[in-house]
Amino acid sequence: MKAYIWVVFAAMLWGTTGTAQTFLTGPAHPLTIGAARLAIGGFGLLVFVWISGNLKGVKVPWRWVGLSALCMALFQPFFFSSVQLTGVAIGTVVAIGSAPAFSGILEAFVMKRKPERVWMFSSFLSVVGCILLFANRDSYIVDPFGVMLGLLAGLAFAGYAMFSKNVLSFMEVVPAVAMIFSLSGLGLLPFLFFLDTGYLAEPQNLIIVGYLGIGATSLAYLLFSSGLKTIPSSSAVTLSLAEPLTASVLGVVVVGEALSGQSWIGVALLIGGIALLAFGKNRKA
Repeated sequence: MKAYIWVVFAAMLWGTTGTAQTFLTGPAHPLTIGAARLAIGGFGLLVFVWISGNLKGVKVPWRWVGLSALCMALFQPFFFSSVQLTGVAIGTVVAIGSAPAFSGILEAFVMKRKPERVWMFSSFLSVVGCILLFANRDSYIVDPFGVMLGLLAGLAFAGYAMFSKNVLSFMEVVPAVAMIFSLSGLGLLPFLFFLDTGYLAEPQNLIIVGYLGIGATSLAYLLFSSGLKTIPSSSAVTLSLAEPLTASVLGVVVVGEALSGQSWIGVALLIGGIALLAFGKNRKA
């Protein structure tokens, strides 16, 4: 049970990202925010691990670490580009909503793990809830290329969950997350050089991006990885749908957004799907 709660808490931290970004001042490109948060979260954690000596004698499974870092690095531009081309609603539903399906497919074909009935039902409830939650949130732009990028983002996140679970079978959580996110942050560094980062000169913006790096990245993925050690990656990905749920609730409470009745039904379905998976019987680690 504790592992499921950790993953939900991780997703809730991810869900604070959108609200935090609303407090940024000046032009802040989403890709530079993604690159900065990975750099701060990954390199900061790596320095901590290095100083504490937790890397001594650790055998790093470079293949799995590299694949995990690649998936996380690809997720950022795929997701943000999809949102830019199709709008927040379609981009989020396609990317986040497709991730559980991709995760189940990867587990079935790569790891030969048969999907559990409780996971299938909870994933169905959660994905339908996600669709209803974001319906009518903005104008729909069914851009085929944007939808394809959203699907690639969902596949990238599912791949990260599966590959990083393999990493965790060789390494402890903290050094594993530090290695993966340092490499993925390194891969996204070019965005910080080619896109405008002038907004980071503002102290308020720097504090917000610092939170995104430490709280919504380092701490969030430490919690996610801690849970991922003992539960299937497909279950962890489905539980991560608590991210859009949290983002929507914060949008109402903090930003002052309004949700339609249909969106509130989506909230209820999301909560039901997540609760079913977390408390359902016959769970397998």
